[in-house]
Formats: sequence, C-alpha cells, structure tokens
Amino acid sequence: MKPACWVVPLFLLLAFTSSCGGSSPPPARPAATRPTVVFPDGWAVQVKLALTPEEQAQGLMYVKELPADRGMLFLFPDDAQRPFWMKNCFISLDMIWLDANNVVVDITSDAPPCTQDPCPNYMPNRPARNVLEVRGGLCAAHHVEVGDRLLFVGVPKPPSGPEGT
Repeated sequence: MKPACWVVPLFLLLAFTSSCGGSSPPPARPAATRPTVVFPDGWAVQVKLALTPEEQAQGLMYVKELPADRGMLFLFPDDAQRPFWMKNCFISLDMIWLDANNVVVDITSDAPPCTQDPCPNYMPNRPARNVLEVRGGLCAAHHVEVGDRLLFVGVPKPPSGPEGT
C-alpha cells in the first residue's frame, strides 16, 4: 500500500478507539444529607428546618409519629423568649432551647399534646436563639442538660436580626 492509503484506516482506528470505553464514568454525586444536630453523646438527629414564619407556626402540628432520630429545628435571627405551644400536636415533645452558640439554655421535657383551649405556652427561663423539638423523653435518654453544646452539621445560619446580631 502507498503511504497515503494508511491515513484513512489509521484515522478510523483512532476515532473508533477514542469513542469506545476510553472514558471513565462521571463521579457519583454525593447523597443529599439532611441538616443534623448531634448531641454530646454522639446521637444524631436529622432535622427539618423551620425558617419562615409559616414553617415556624406549623411546626410539628399533625405529626403522628416522630422517630427518635428526627426533629425540627427552629432558627431565629435573634435571642428572645418566644412562646411555643402544642396545638394540634399528637405526640409529646422535648423542646431544647439554644443560644447563638448552640449551648442549651433550657429544656422543656415531655411537653404533652394540648387537650384544652387555650393551649398552654412553653417558654425558656431566659432568652434563646433557636429551638430544637425532638420526641418526648429523648433528652433524658441521651442525658442532654442545660450547659451542653450541640453540634450543628449542614445547618445554615439564619439572617441577622435588626441589631446585626
């Protein structure tokens, strides 16, 4: 064969081999992780975030079962003594009141579902930034106490309050 005749088969061979299996598959996308709060003993609670006034008003209303490793985290821009209630809740809850550094400032243990009208309010003994609601009895089971620091993983910081805090 003449040298010019080798060009076409060589080109076809290169084109064929470069299109067959020479590339590696795209890297696997990491699984989406839920925001998580970790107790001092290592117990991890995956949380749904309550960021908007509507989400915060709804809270865990109408929830009939709450696994021990699930909860709701209410994020606020500033410290305050915000009242919480158990209206339309079907399960007992522990409310863990946290400061801006995720240190427990108060705990409401086993708040029962509301069976009266009006429903009683629950508030911390001192201002708190955020509130974690988990299944009733979880704080006692995992020895969570005032002064403990909880670890937030994958939890966004809420916007600053009017004072820039």
